[in-house]
Order: sequence, then C-alpha cells, then structure tokens
Amino acid sequence: MKRCYLLTVILLCICSPAFAADPTWKGGFAAVNITPPQFMWMSGYGGRTAPADGKETDLWAKAMALQTPDGRNLVLVTLDLVGIDRDLSIAACKQIMTKYKLPREGIVLSVSHTHCGPVVGTNLRSMYFFDDAQAKLVDDYTAKLPGLILKAVDEAMTHLEPIKLTLGVGTAGFAVNRRTNKETDVPALKAKGELKGPVDHDVPVLAAHDSKGRLKGIIFGYACHATVMAYQKWSGDYPGFAMIELEKAHPGAVALFWAGCGADQNPLPRRSVELAKDYGKQLAAAVDTVLTKPMNTVSPESAATYLEIELPLSEVPSREAFVKESMSADKYVAGRAKMLLKKIETGGKLPESYPYPVQAWQLGKDITLVTLGGEVVVDYSLRLKKELGAGVWVMGYANDVMAYIPSARVLKEGGYEGGGSMVYYGLPAVWGSKVEELVVGEVAKQVKHLRGK
Repeated sequence: MKRCYLLTVILLCICSPAFAADPTWKGGFAAVNITPPQFMWMSGYGGRTAPADGKETDLWAKAMALQTPDGRNLVLVTLDLVGIDRDLSIAACKQIMTKYKLPREGIVLSVSHTHCGPVVGTNLRSMYFFDDAQAKLVDDYTAKLPGLILKAVDEAMTHLEPIKLTLGVGTAGFAVNRRTNKETDVPALKAKGELKGPVDHDVPVLAAHDSKGRLKGIIFGYACHATVMAYQKWSGDYPGFAMIELEKAHPGAVALFWAGCGADQNPLPRRSVELAKDYGKQLAAAVDTVLTKPMNTVSPESAATYLEIELPLSEVPSREAFVKESMSADKYVAGRAKMLLKKIETGGKLPESYPYPVQAWQLGKDITLVTLGGEVVVDYSLRLKKELGAGVWVMGYANDVMAYIPSARVLKEGGYEGGGSMVYYGLPAVWGSKVEELVVGEVAKQVKHLRGK
C-alpha cells in the first residue's frame, strides 16, 4: 500500500504560566440549527413506516475552530444525525478546505448517532422504503447539509479569540453491552452488579475558557448508542439532552458531543423521554464533575494525520447470488440485492474493499484524539487506550459512517454487529478477517508518527 500522510505540525515552547502574555490557542464555537424544515423520513430504525410527525428537540451542527499562534487551524464539527456517507463528507470537507485553506487532516466530522434524526444521503438507504416525494426531501436536505456545516464553521472562525484549553476524564455508567445482556434483564442485573461484557464508561472532557475565565466551549464524548427513543419526533436523544443541560448550566458556552466506540453499547433501560433526559443529566453531571476539579492545561501545539486505508471485505457473492436474494421474502435482503444489482449494471463490478478513514490529532502533550469511521465496537477503544497509553481518546462515527466495524472477536461471534448489519448498510459482504489488525495497525502508525513530531 502506498502510504502518504498529510501532516500539520505546530511546536511551541511555553516559557511562562501567564495566560494573557504567552502564546496560546485561539478558539471559536458556534451552533447552527439543522432540524429539517419539513417532516421527512427518519433514520436509524427500519421498522418505521411514516415520516417524523413532531419535535422533541432541535438538531444541531456545532463547530469548534482551534487556531495555533502561527495561524494554523483545526476544525471539529459535531452533528445530531445517525450518520453521513462518504459523498457528503467529501463535499462538506471540500468547502471548508477551499475557504480556509485547511488540509483534510485538520477537519473532523462527527455524528452523535441519534436515531431520531433524518435520513441523510445513502447512509443506511437500503433500510428504508419510501416514495418519490420522501426521496426528494432526503435528497434536498442532503444537498443543503454541506452549506449548513460550512455556516457553523464560518461562525466559529468569526468568533476566534484567545482561549485556554484544559482536559479531564469523568465517568458515566449507563452504557450496557447489548451483546451480553438481555435488555429485559438489565434492571435486575444492574441491581445485582451482574452485568457482563466489555464497556467503556470514560467521559473525556475538553474545556475552553477565554482570557477572563469564562467557559466558551465544552467538548465531551461517550461510548454508547443514542437509542433511548424510537418515536416519530426529532430528538438529539440523550446526547442532545446532555448538551442542553450543560448549556443551561454554563450560559454562553457551546457544548459539543462526540460518540465513542459504542456500536455494541446501549443505554438501558430505555424507550421513554424521562430516561433519555435522565441519561443526559447523568452525562452532563459527569462532565460538570470534571469541570469543577483541577484540569490539565493543553499546550498550544498540535499535529494531525489522515489516511484512508483499503479495508477488505470477505468474498463478495456473485451476481447470480444477488439475483436470487432479490426475490427473498425478507424485504431488507431483497432491497439490498436490488440496489447492488443496479450498481453491477452501471459499474460492472462490486468493490471488494472500502476506503476506510483513520485520523488522529495530537493536542499538546496530553491528548491523542483518534477518529475512526463507521460504528466501531468497544473493543477498539479499550485496546487502543491500553496499547497506546494515557491520553488516548477514541472517537467512532467520524467522517463516514459506512457500516459497523467489528473487532476480530465480534466478527468471529457474528450477530448483528459482526455482519448481519451489512444488509442494512448496503455493503455486499462482511468484513475480512483482518479488519481489526488493519485498523489498529494504521492507528498505531499514525499515533507514533504524531508523537514523534
């Protein structure tokens, strides 16, 4: 594989603790409403049979712009959406790169994975069966999103000011491994302390204060599906409620949530607005606990990398196999088959791999932010934090949500996260057996490269 790293590096020497006199970060924060203006089909659950019919909370695109003393920029955009596809990611990043002369590695697009947002682009498109009028609403909304994302970035860049960045890590315990705990049994298992399976309950927190000590930005993550609610209302789910709580508690601050490696983690129990609000309050309380304690200062130096690796699929079935599947009684299997047959007719051959995005930011000496595409299972964050050491934060659902990303263990065990979900994502086969080693290997190379700089 030809390897070409895009690299942005800024190294500074901090000689005095005085915030106002020393070289420091500049930061800007903004929020743009992305709630669809019309009720349209909702993403996340294939069982829905109608568009949204109400609104619990608005949906947002939020941006953090960071600038180093020599004028180089990093941009994080968080979105209250279940996912974005590769085409939308490319289009949105291209606009930001062109306007601000940013390299690709300097931009992270992150989704909360709320299951109460709209269908976007081709993300999970083979899961849905809607009419031409709804398809047009989806296409029109998707076409407008890059502009809304750019608007959020514009506003964040406009509000750049000197800031101090600090970091800490809290804990929230409501994420449950859904592969090893039956949902109906969870309350009793919790009460007995008998929940099973790997989890990652860390709550990484990055705080930005201006020169007068006012909190301007709160960036935090958690590894858990945003699936408390399954109704027909727009909602940011528990991450949305957490951000609302934090912004109420800290007027003037913008709260940005990013999803960790929570593909096999659910908030349990669930299915009530009260529970969604409660989990949001728990998460906000975990963040506030960090904010009230001494936090480590992040020095204004950074490095960033981005590379798309070819992640192989297992053996792709023949055209004849998909013709047979197109007649399946399972509408999802048949729907995927028909979609893939159209691709064969226009392109001649189905891809045997996927250009999978791996990205990393080094902020100061203490934060290594790893961003991975797709719905990443918890094994990845646990392994990467163990092998790469302190200060590693692992974001999933970043830049392109093309499928579940199972570990070797989950791939072998099978089930929904291990391969069954590929039907709904429209990929022609499950991942190849080396998926974990390829992803982890690329992360390790990028992190070593960044830390070496």
